[in-house]
Amino acid sequence: MQLIDPDLVERFAADLEALWPRDVRDGAALGLAVSGGPDSLALLLLAHAALPGRIAVASVDHRLRPEAAGEVALVEQVCAERKIPFAALQADVPPGNLQAQARRARYAVLGEWAQARGLGALATAHHADDQAETLLLRLNRGSGLSGLAAVRSVSLLDDNELLLLRPLLGWRKGELAEVTARAGIIAAQDPSNANRDFDRVQMRAHLANSDWLDVRALATSAAHLAEGWRAIEWYAGLDWDEMVHPDEDRPDASPGLVYYANVPRVVAIETICRIIRELGGHCTRSEAARAFDRLWRGENASLSGVLAVPGIERMQGVGVELRCWRFAPEPPRRLH
Repeated sequence: MQLIDPDLVERFAADLEALWPRDVRDGAALGLAVSGGPDSLALLLLAHAALPGRIAVASVDHRLRPEAAGEVALVEQVCAERKIPFAALQADVPPGNLQAQARRARYAVLGEWAQARGLGALATAHHADDQAETLLLRLNRGSGLSGLAAVRSVSLLDDNELLLLRPLLGWRKGELAEVTARAGIIAAQDPSNANRDFDRVQMRAHLANSDWLDVRALATSAAHLAEGWRAIEWYAGLDWDEMVHPDEDRPDASPGLVYYANVPRVVAIETICRIIRELGGHCTRSEAARAFDRLWRGENASLSGVLAVPGIERMQGVGVELRCWRFAPEPPRRLH
């Protein structure tokens, strides 16, 4: 087995530490999601060199393609040669948007595996080209700031408190393919990556044919947008703590919340989503945005079984009148 360029290992270690500092990881092992493609195999090789004896690998078969079992076997072989703990996982993909449902199913089984092994974090091989494609796709769909933040370098796994790390967002796809090839590994090629029925594949082709687009610069812009989004999340947390209170004036003592809305629309949308969740419902940001607009015009809004009623009230302890929106479960509908 050919050794990886020490400069690349040092670069990867620095990128990982920026996301997962040593004082946070506290000796915990890192889980890797490896598909058998050149990108994820490069992640495996770099992590093995940077954290010898402190990684574990899982590969997921979605049972959508007959070749998938062989790809899992390839990853198992690479791990066996390096004495890396390996797990072959299977995921059931429900009907619907194929790529989105496969992602949810994949992360669900990866989360269960990582928790069972007591891993400190899970890493995936998303890279700068992925980031650029995601940003352009979402710009083309008119996404809000949360969507334009694209692939986060650090997040939490869906429905899980496990850290999800993406240490390769500053790496180009070609660099990673070269790492894998220099190790003498023939990586798997997923045929869906050439299927132009998928928007991402079409965007990838356009990006490859547009010399004026700088992939690294696009990825950097997505990172800046993510920083901006984190600031909004922080501000929304402050808004929740200071401007949302239990509604103690409800005549039937049923649950309700009072929101003194005094922040920019993008922040209020996050607070409205949280209010709806707190009252047992669920809404998208688009739905919360429409509710905000109605309330701002002085109209009632209904969201996921929650009724919001606008008004102007004096906030206790502040002494000034503010927009006050009262949220409570909708009353039962009368049947005639």
